[in-house]
Amino acid sequence: MVTVGIVSPGYMGAGLGWALLKGGARVVATLEGRSARTGRLAAGAGLEMLPTLTEVVRAADVLLSVTPPDRALAAAGSIAAAAREAGVTPLVADLNAVSPLTLAGVMARLDGLPLVDGSISGPPPTATPGARIYLSGPRAAEVAALPWADQVEPVVLPGDPGAASALKMCTASVYKGLTALVTQAMRTADRHGVLDEVLADLARNGLDSSASVPRSATKAHRFVGEMREIAATQSGAGLTPALFEAFAAVYADIATTELADADPESVRSRTPAETVALLSAAARGR
Repeated sequence: MVTVGIVSPGYMGAGLGWALLKGGARVVATLEGRSARTGRLAAGAGLEMLPTLTEVVRAADVLLSVTPPDRALAAAGSIAAAAREAGVTPLVADLNAVSPLTLAGVMARLDGLPLVDGSISGPPPTATPGARIYLSGPRAAEVAALPWADQVEPVVLPGDPGAASALKMCTASVYKGLTALVTQAMRTADRHGVLDEVLADLARNGLDSSASVPRSATKAHRFVGEMREIAATQSGAGLTPALFEAFAAVYADIATTELADADPESVRSRTPAETVALLSAAARGR
């Protein structure tokens, strides 16, 4: 039986762990330094909790790093330190939404541990089955071969580490960029009293994604770092970073609103009017 370690078992990490557990893997994680919400998610997924990250690294054949983008480097450093303490060399799959440049930093922080570059497209399988995990690097097939129980579709890309991260930066620029555009349009339309008319016009062209705005708002604080990673990726391709630096500012503003207070797993559907009302109210809990 393969043992997979999850670093860390939040909304996405717990969902991936649940899928692997369903497929027959042993899945371990730690709540060391984690929030009560992470504890609830990990318990709901049925993951096996160990006392420290060192114990997780010692037990795991493969480690999946699933953190906010701005914590990817720190997570890699912690994994490397734990591996040195445990005297093991597990395979590490970095599944974080980071630029190829940041991934190079992750590789350096891992200090020689084998790395698979990965990126996730879609929600956790505990929310909706069918997310894709794109993987690149010499050992990508090993992560693809984990028992995903038909809840996740692994896709191995040609090329070295960096390819999967670059793909994520491109697809996320469209998905999350469009959501930010719709959010801004809704807020502006509401101010001018034409919200229903704007959404009706967008719907005629298949562009009314207003239903996704509440859930995206709950992750706005996390998307700030992701937008900056996209900006860095586009800059590295010789393009202006200004567009996604601006989207980072948009999500930073959304993160200050009441709509951002909820957790993504507890979001309920809202009417457009309810959505913009909460986007106009200051956050209470963050």
